[in-house]
Parts: sequence; structure tokens; C-alpha cells
Amino acid sequence: MDLAIIILAAGKGTRMGLTEKPKVMAELAGKPLLGHVIEAIIPLKPKHIIPVIGFKKEMVEAYLSLHFPTLSPAYQLQQLGTGHAVMQAKERLQNFSGHVLILTGDTPLIQTATLKQLLSQTNLLPTIPDAITVTTFLDEPKGYGRILRSSNGDFIGIVEEKDASETQKAIQEINTGMFLVRSDALFKALDNISNENAQGEYYLTDIIGYLHGTQHTVYAIPSLQASEFMGINTLQELESAEQVYAELVMRKN
Repeated sequence: MDLAIIILAAGKGTRMGLTEKPKVMAELAGKPLLGHVIEAIIPLKPKHIIPVIGFKKEMVEAYLSLHFPTLSPAYQLQQLGTGHAVMQAKERLQNFSGHVLILTGDTPLIQTATLKQLLSQTNLLPTIPDAITVTTFLDEPKGYGRILRSSNGDFIGIVEEKDASETQKAIQEINTGMFLVRSDALFKALDNISNENAQGEYYLTDIIGYLHGTQHTVYAIPSLQASEFMGINTLQELESAEQVYAELVMRKN
């Protein structure tokens, strides 16, 4: 399939205590989180790689210019949510008609093999869905969006924790933040979501409910590689990621 990749990398690192640099510039094994993500996706040979940057953008621009000079970022200058961040890449993709893979820039443990597996699984389906999200299961899912399924197990939406009921908070299947969406369906859905929620933001996760409700095909594919989707929000999580990263390096060697 024709592929474009958007990396969400505009956020602050407030919970990590970062004030002078964005979260994606925090380092894991001596390399910014964003660098790990970019290196994982380059072997997929996408037609476009678009990091969406914002907070302290000059620092990210300098890093990209030095290490990935062919990449040109899009800009989210107001922090209005993940859906709003993806919309900042719309103009760049106006002539693109393939699928858009969306990743977060604070998931540095993601492996190329896992991404290739997702694309292979998608190509083997009888009909390629309009949207796929990758899920995993956590014993302690606090902080993550929960996967909503109908009584017969069909994927119907994602609810963010701050908007979830107590029953929904008990769900252990969580959204990893990775989406693969047909480009026209993606931007149509983003045009139809609202910010009427607990955080007053445009959630990317809301595209699933919209697409399901308008008879588009949506899939949620569970991944057993939960550690690869570990988001880095705190210094404690960064320390945990360092340990996992070291284990991944040892396995490769």
C-alpha cells in the first residue's frame, strides 16, 4: 500500500520536569525519543514522513536538520489535541491517496518488525479497513484510552480516561496511540469531531467512533508487544524504557 507517516511530536515534557526542551527531545540511550521512532519507520520506505512539532520547535528543527535533513515538519503552534495535531499535516497530504500511519514521538521502543507485521496483517485482510488501531492489554491501564467493543466484540470506539465511566475505566484493552487510516477517511473524520470533552481538545481517538457510526470499516488489532508501545511521560517511565531498550539490544545481538 502507498504509505505516509505522521509522527505526533509537538508536546511539552511537563510531567518529566522538562522546561527547556520538548518531550520528544528527552534522551533514551543517548538519542532523542523522536530519533528512535524515525529510525524505526525509515525502513518502511513511506512516501511521506511528517513530524508534527510545536513546543520549542527550533530545537526539534535543528535536530531534524542535522540527522534527518530530508524530513520537513508540520507545525502545531497551539496545543489543541492529537486530532488537531494530525490536521496540521492535511495540506501536505492533499494529493496523497494511500494510508496514513500515525505514531507518537514518545514511543521510542517501537520496532520496525512490529510495524511491518501490522502492514502485512492489513494486506492479508479480505478488505483493507478504513481504519486500524493497535491495542494491547495492561493490568494497570490508568492513563490510557480504553477500547470500546459491542456486546459481540466488534470494535466501536475509544474513550479517553478523563471521559470514561467507572465501568469503562475497568477495561484493560488500551489504545497504543498507533493508527493506520485511509487518508480520505482520516481527514473526513477529523473534520467531523468536536472538542466537547473533559479536556476541551480534539482527540484523534474520536475518529474511530465517527467512522464506525458512518458505516466505515474499523479494526482493532491486539499486539503482544506491549513494551514497544510504552509512552514516556515521566522520568520513572524513561528509566523503565532504558531497561527494556537494553533488553531489546541484547536480543538483537
